[in-house]
Amino acid sequence: MLNYEISGKGKENLVLLHGFMENLLIWEDLEVGLSKDFTLIKIDLPGHGLSKIYAEIHSMELMAEEVKKVTDHLKLKKFHLLGHSMGGYVSLAFAEKFPEVLKSLTLFFSTYFSDNEEKKQQRQKSLRIIKEAFPTYVSAGVPNLFNPNEKDILEGKMNLAKEIALSTKNDGVSAAVKGMIERTDKTSVLVNFEGKILVLAGKHDNAVNVEKTIKNLPEKTNIKSYILDCGHNGHWEKPTICAEIINAELLHNLPKHLLF
Repeated sequence: MLNYEISGKGKENLVLLHGFMENLLIWEDLEVGLSKDFTLIKIDLPGHGLSKIYAEIHSMELMAEEVKKVTDHLKLKKFHLLGHSMGGYVSLAFAEKFPEVLKSLTLFFSTYFSDNEEKKQQRQKSLRIIKEAFPTYVSAGVPNLFNPNEKDILEGKMNLAKEIALSTKNDGVSAAVKGMIERTDKTSVLVNFEGKILVLAGKHDNAVNVEKTIKNLPEKTNIKSYILDCGHNGHWEKPTICAEIINAELLHNLPKHLLF
């Protein structure tokens, strides 16, 4: 079973799925601001953190099925699911397979679109670099995920992101890349999902096409979206406001300074 940690004793269960080359440690800053009404279930996805490698290709569906084994083990009946970046792709696959167990779906600096051909080619080329020069791959890639206008004040978080990335199993990284290459468009999931859908995006996100993602959201009353002044890593760049939005939208708990 996937490695996981639980914190809090709230009545609402919120499952958190990290992104590519991350693990469950990324949630520390965000967790501070999340409501005590949540019990947080933080999971290491396959090949990341302390979770094992399951296959040569970790498809989003395979990872979703492994997440389901954890939620079944914990006897979670109805819960909220939030995924950052690749974790968002896994969350979409989960919502497609198991919509009946979800109260809400949050795409946290992620997208429901599949890779275009250019992005697929970039990922394909990266497989050789990951195998032959993984530290270089991490050092070159991680800083680009942060707001370029705030790199000076985010240096500590960048170093933490690099440290976590470098701790990721090399074969696990490759398996995830191969899974992301083959993932499919999940617009239909947003159209069909009846629970709450929350989308948080960063204005300076170089990993996600934010304009395309927000512009093409289905026009449904259960979908809310926010664009923040940050890059791809809202959990490190803007944890306080991200937590407030999650609390407000998933629990309808508005922070005091927003109440009138």
